[in-house]
Amino acid sequence: MSNSYYCEELFTGRAWLHSARFALDADGLIHAVEADVTPGSEDVRLGVVVPGIPNLHSHAHQRAMAGLAERSGRGLDSFWTWRSLMYRHLQAMTPDDLEAIAAQLYLEMAEAGFTAVGEFQYLHHHSDGTPYDDVAEMTLRCRNAAREVGIGFAALPVYYAQGGFGGAAPGDGQRRFLSDRDGFHAILDSLKTQLSTDPAGLETLGLAPHSLRAATAEDLAFLEALEPDLPLHLHIAEQEKEVDDCVDWCGQRPVAWLYEHFNVDRRWCLIHATHLDDGEVASIAESGAVVGLCPVTEANLGDGLFRARDFLDAGGRFGIGSDSHISINPVEELRWLEYGQRLSDHGRNRLAAGPDASTARNLLEHCLEAGADALGQPAGELAPGRRGDWLVLDRDHPLLVARRGDEPLDSWIFSGHPSVIREVYVGGRRIVEGGRHPEREAIAERFRTTLERLRTKA
Repeated sequence: MSNSYYCEELFTGRAWLHSARFALDADGLIHAVEADVTPGSEDVRLGVVVPGIPNLHSHAHQRAMAGLAERSGRGLDSFWTWRSLMYRHLQAMTPDDLEAIAAQLYLEMAEAGFTAVGEFQYLHHHSDGTPYDDVAEMTLRCRNAAREVGIGFAALPVYYAQGGFGGAAPGDGQRRFLSDRDGFHAILDSLKTQLSTDPAGLETLGLAPHSLRAATAEDLAFLEALEPDLPLHLHIAEQEKEVDDCVDWCGQRPVAWLYEHFNVDRRWCLIHATHLDDGEVASIAESGAVVGLCPVTEANLGDGLFRARDFLDAGGRFGIGSDSHISINPVEELRWLEYGQRLSDHGRNRLAAGPDASTARNLLEHCLEAGADALGQPAGELAPGRRGDWLVLDRDHPLLVARRGDEPLDSWIFSGHPSVIREVYVGGRRIVEGGRHPEREAIAERFRTTLERLRTKA
């Protein structure tokens, strides 16, 4: 098989190259990129190529309940009523169930253009809270699903020790999540021995204290020092009630408290960070931490709008995730991000990088680089030393006809959908052809059987 690819147009993640060729080494890493060349007889011809998109925040088990929370309750529906439903829904889920659900989820991600996923995994134990024989069983089942589909996988085991700010006791619905420090260390040790250490970085490891609600200051200090080279992901300031509860607990807003007590830097990924004041916006941007935005989930749960324009003006970094998987589509995440700013500001092209600039290009450049950094994976750009993760766009699709320069990106993000993607490669291996994953039917059948069984137990 050839390891040399010719592209009519190549968006590297930073620049457009025309009549370009790139080559991969035996590990699936790019070792050469050149422009303005003629195609060789050994080249695989691809057309229009863009980098694959990292998905930095996923709760795989929630794919099974997508659409089931769209029925009004007897009072005001909110994130907190949705969370109660989610807790009930996952009680009967077995490791086999989670693997089947994750495989369907990751297949849909791949077909939509996500080429790596950060699995923020807190469903650790049996429903009564007792550990599995392998304490990392559930995270490893997600890893197995990622291997089956062929996408990159970042294991983000979650540390969850309390039910609310100030050491509140956990509820019954949280028993599957709970770990003390020794228990979490055991999960981490198991993952270290069982994740692949291939040179292409297809499987990586990070740490995920769930939130300031679920981990004490002492817990956070323990985790920060435990593995100082690993990415560290944390839910924060997602809901107004969370901000109010934090102020009641310590007299400070969540992000302000975090920055006063910890040296937050580029290894940190702050998930949501929806509710920020001016000082918090500046603190995150200055620190280089990545904000993990999930605009479709944030809209679905009624979280609010992130201050994206202010954050980018301050030099901030962000990536995107599909979180609860009410939708699995990077196009929709980026579109919602921009459209939320338009609705808030009563203007257009709010997240472009300046005058006469492509909005989609700026969004993509941010989520590619910061998303890969947050997952600790050598992806996010088609350049030497990076993994060969790319998407082939269908130049003959009606949405892309007669588009030049950055116009294919704008048309894809603001008027397109997954069918614009013809092929998907991860580490140089083609995992989607003609818009379809080769295992689509088999994986869908397992998913269907799993959901039918879970619904009988709900």
